[in-house]
Amino acid sequence: MTLPTFRDDTAALGAARRAEELGLDGVVVFDHLWPMGAPQRPALSAFPVLGAVAASTRTVCFGPLVARVGLVPVEVLVAELLSLDRMAPGRLIAGLGTGDRKSAAENLAFGIPVAAPDGRRSELRQCARHVLGGGVPVWVGGGTRATTELAVELGAAVNLWEGQPAALAGLRPRCEVTWAGPVSGDTPRIAQRLQEVAGAGATWAVCAWPESIEAVAEAAAIVRGA
Repeated sequence: MTLPTFRDDTAALGAARRAEELGLDGVVVFDHLWPMGAPQRPALSAFPVLGAVAASTRTVCFGPLVARVGLVPVEVLVAELLSLDRMAPGRLIAGLGTGDRKSAAENLAFGIPVAAPDGRRSELRQCARHVLGGGVPVWVGGGTRATTELAVELGAAVNLWEGQPAALAGLRPRCEVTWAGPVSGDTPRIAQRLQEVAGAGATWAVCAWPESIEAVAEAAAIVRGA
């Protein structure tokens, strides 16, 4: 489940604790400087929130979805991720992404250069190798041919944002596949969506912007018991 970080209060920490109480497996945080297309709105910085989640929970997995290479040097990003792993051993999932033209405006607004796609993939490869070497699982965001090949090369999972079941199933023979996307509606509707994703071979389903944490937890329980 994604945490509510596109705001300026501490609701994210309460949501993380509630997700843990309800038995959800993990919580994630977007790594954006503002909500997509809305630079006037607030956004909490991902890594301070993740550090607070690590300190205020005990069992739930957590991580960025996804930490974009290029916002900070590779060495800094590696240090941030491995520091989180030391704070909560075995609970971090390192979602990594290259960014795209939609997120480029965030870099440019703060004078951060946007490297060419090949350069961003090279930085992701460097970061992922270090993090995987530290025993932390990596999800590569995207689903393009280039990012899929990179995930296969690294032995990492591919995370598909709003991936259709056929796309998930098509990738599954080559690598682990995880899914993320918005969910809405009542418990049966959410459970149906999660069942479709699980049936296609996804090992994780990240529910973004849920209207009710309780409904997501109930839906997850239905799918687990199916």
